[in-house]
Amino acid sequence: MGLNVLILAGSRPGRPDPMAQAAGISHKAMLPVCGIPMINRVIRALQAVEGIGRIAVCIERPEVLSGAVPDNVTFIPPAAGPSASVMRALDTLGTPLLVTTADHALLQPGWVHAFVQGAQDSGCDVAAGIAMEPDILRDVPGTRRTMIRLADGAFSGCNMFLFRTPAAGGVIRLWQKLEADRKHPFRMARTLGAGILLRFVLRRLTRADVCRRIGQLSHARVVMVPLPDGRAAVDVDKPADLELVTRLLSAPPAA
Repeated sequence: MGLNVLILAGSRPGRPDPMAQAAGISHKAMLPVCGIPMINRVIRALQAVEGIGRIAVCIERPEVLSGAVPDNVTFIPPAAGPSASVMRALDTLGTPLLVTTADHALLQPGWVHAFVQGAQDSGCDVAAGIAMEPDILRDVPGTRRTMIRLADGAFSGCNMFLFRTPAAGGVIRLWQKLEADRKHPFRMARTLGAGILLRFVLRRLTRADVCRRIGQLSHARVVMVPLPDGRAAVDVDKPADLELVTRLLSAPPAA
């Protein structure tokens, strides 16, 4: 069975993306990078991965992608928030399901393969791709990424998630609860537990601790899979990201 993929490409209701606005387009997914819409670059990378099955795009107006995606790409309407949209896709496409975003313009087939292989080797139910700070500093020096600093090193997310088994539904339900409480920090803290928050403040929290706690709350086995290339942490959220991605894609291949 092929590995199905969901690409999140929608816009938040009532909050137009500033990058799209600046470019005079409705959705950031269509932002051209070196003349090619970002979502097209993402789909090309995914199609080059052996074993990829159906590719679905979650967007509220599929017509805006006309001419930018292949005819065999399917569409899933967004639900109320990213977590609910992923749950809808999981109900439609089943597991295993790889989830990424349309602004992952640098995505490479090798990164996807390494991530999926690492997740499979771990035997997890859910995996999240990350890039460690030393790798980011080595491969994209000078870039500013959001770092999560834990006792065993700082890392940034890579917008790649693998929901391997049906037990992954428990993680999405936990995500939905946290998403619903995002404006109520005390409720989120109560859900996660005081112990894990205290260890985070004291810089004693490790990646394994985080995965273990999520697993306890969701009844699923969760892992973080470090990717070897720091560029995997780069997405296009702001003009500086677009300049960086354009420069990296325009550079001649390394010897």
